[in-house]
Amino acid sequence: MSTVPKSRSEAGAAHVADSHDLIRVHGARENNLADVSIEIPKRRLTVFTGVSGSGKSSLVFDTIAAESQRLINETYSTFVQGFMPTLARPEVDVLDGLTTAIIIDQQRMGADPRSTVGTATDANAMLRILFSRLGKPHIGSPNAFSFNVASVKASGMITVDRGAGKTTRQTFTRTGGMCPRCEGRGSVSDIDLSQLYDDSKSIAEGAFTIPGWKSDSWWTVRTYAESGFLDPHKPIRKFTKKEMQDFLYREPTKVKVEGVNLTYEGLIPKVQRSFLSKDRESLQPHIRAFVDRAVTFTTCPDCGGTRLSEAARSSTIDGVSIADACAMQISDLAQWVRGLAEPSVAPLLAALGHTLDSFVEIGLGYLSLDRPAGTLSGGEAQRTKMIRHLGSSLTDATYVFDEPTTGLHPHDIARMNDLLLRLRDKGNTVLVVEHEPDTIAIADHVVDLGPGAGADGGTVCFEGTVEGLRASGTVTGRHLDDKVALKESVRKPTGTLEIRGARTHNLRGVDVDIPLGVLVAVTGVAGSGKSSLVHGSIPPGVDVVSVDQTPIRGSRRSNPATYTGLLDPIRKAFAKANGVKPALFSPNSEGACPACNGAGVLYTDLGIMAGVATTCEECEGRRFDASVLEYRLGGRDISEVLAMPVSEAREFFGAGAARTPAAHTILGRLVDVGLGYLSLGQPLTTLSGGERQRLKLATHMGDKGGVWVLDEPTTGLHLADVTHLLGLLDRLVDAGRSVIVVEHHQAVMAHADWIVDLGPGAGHDGGRIVFEGTPADLVAARSTLTGEHLAAYVGR
Repeated sequence: MSTVPKSRSEAGAAHVADSHDLIRVHGARENNLADVSIEIPKRRLTVFTGVSGSGKSSLVFDTIAAESQRLINETYSTFVQGFMPTLARPEVDVLDGLTTAIIIDQQRMGADPRSTVGTATDANAMLRILFSRLGKPHIGSPNAFSFNVASVKASGMITVDRGAGKTTRQTFTRTGGMCPRCEGRGSVSDIDLSQLYDDSKSIAEGAFTIPGWKSDSWWTVRTYAESGFLDPHKPIRKFTKKEMQDFLYREPTKVKVEGVNLTYEGLIPKVQRSFLSKDRESLQPHIRAFVDRAVTFTTCPDCGGTRLSEAARSSTIDGVSIADACAMQISDLAQWVRGLAEPSVAPLLAALGHTLDSFVEIGLGYLSLDRPAGTLSGGEAQRTKMIRHLGSSLTDATYVFDEPTTGLHPHDIARMNDLLLRLRDKGNTVLVVEHEPDTIAIADHVVDLGPGAGADGGTVCFEGTVEGLRASGTVTGRHLDDKVALKESVRKPTGTLEIRGARTHNLRGVDVDIPLGVLVAVTGVAGSGKSSLVHGSIPPGVDVVSVDQTPIRGSRRSNPATYTGLLDPIRKAFAKANGVKPALFSPNSEGACPACNGAGVLYTDLGIMAGVATTCEECEGRRFDASVLEYRLGGRDISEVLAMPVSEAREFFGAGAARTPAAHTILGRLVDVGLGYLSLGQPLTTLSGGERQRLKLATHMGDKGGVWVLDEPTTGLHLADVTHLLGLLDRLVDAGRSVIVVEHHQAVMAHADWIVDLGPGAGHDGGRIVFEGTPADLVAARSTLTGEHLAAYVGR
């Protein structure tokens, strides 16, 4: 080590490496960003604010985080990159000072039936190792406790290349933990055959009632009719026992139909493979309706829903099987793990205990490891993804969060804020897209985008401190301290919705009368049983319209016009005005540009490199064939109509030659939910989370149900938009509907006519009604956590 003394000037001089303390963005143009240039301080907590659709996610996720991930991927070999998603460089001139980005967004976890909270966080992997070491009786390796691994037995002759070589008989055995009956899903399906076919008809007469199974389709009906196993002209009810066995259950068999080799398969396994093996939410609406009608799912009688084989359930540690451990509330499981004193697995117990404690610390101690990952809300999914980062030794990374307070009770927001500050204090850069004032208040730096949404946004309106934001005069600054006052008088109910003995999930025999004809807020900490009460316990037969948090699924061809059904009356209006077929006015049908097939762009696959999308030269991005654009309605062609904002289109279809009442009605609903700035043809993939939530709400506004159940409708809403939402809820109630809102936002609580508060805690500490009454009574009593926070909110 050198002992040469340094001069004072040398010792005090700043190192050149310390000058890289900013993330510099210049000329960002992703989505609606209007040539944005900003400088973000590193190792600080920066919160990005602005109305929904102002460009926050485009700047943080689609520009900064996306480029960081792309640059990291490029450090791998071309072979490895071939197995990774290809990312295009964002539309930006300069991005400087980036660090490794760790993205923790609100994307739902995979809804695969075998994906659980335990498998998603590696807690199950550690439990399997634990039971393979300590479980009595010993049944095998960790695979023996995995419901994703089937037991396998095989035997046969093999040739061993050793010396002269010798053929020997070998037997191979692998012990897995999968329940053989349900194949690790925990449930079995019972198919109603009457929904698959009409047994009074023959196959030739069109007996099948399955969507998409036309009488002349090669891959389905003709395979059955001409397979040789069945008489296609005999009514199905007259099939012999052998014919019915072949018809329903025959194993895949090669057959030749008119010289074409096809595979014949029994109807039951074919339906299971075609429909039941897919995520229900990914199915088209009419297919989903068919599955709901034809299939009943029941708990597997062999494994009792645990997904595990009998052998896996028989091995225990202190009388607890791995199925019992996964079914425990995580806070209880953490305590059980701490009670295991076994030096031989001490490192494993320490790692598992840390992971389980992280669940509790982040407010998810009420979950169990066997909870299906697809049932988690957006907020729960985001916090579950955070768990692996809480104890990380990484520093100088960039953590990117998308509204981390989503789904959190005001009581839990302070805990989330502490976690964000801890990540920052370890020397990390924390970027947060957020609307919650309590989280904005802890920011070191604030970037406010706007001033509006869509084409009216995409610019930086303010950069600086929280106090500077309050004095800035921007939309966020003006509404940062908004408070909704308690109502002076509340509506009188017109009836009651009786719920008796509700025991869904953690509910403890709840009896409650929910008033009808008013605005009811169901409140409580996360995991207290709110969704279980309003989604899982409403008696059958009640006319309910449910708008939950399931994500909108759609490709780049989907847009607000197609999702809401608006395109149908528009196409018919164009067709009637021009005397042609409606199919011409769909970019996904006969009217599509032949060069780009109606996509508007041409995609070039470059292998391991990011694909290139170029605007179609034939249609110039308008998606339609040139001949279709000659047809006009009210002086506009179909591409010009799809480029209109919703508010302009509403006026266009409201009067004059283009007057179309059906289209005008749907457009009015989009304006009512605050989406007047969206273009009709804007791809759904470019919409923010708040915009998608409101788009879904707009599609349901035409439903005739008397009871509306909304699950956290303020998700993704800016403070300025919450007042607009309250007005919409009031209009729904005034129109004669009963509105039940599961909500954490105090503005909605204060505006409600009646509050049902569950708790007092989460998981087995919740599931009870702790308050029923008006918001004013809740504030006066202050008997619950919700009451305390609502009283502080309204200043009582």
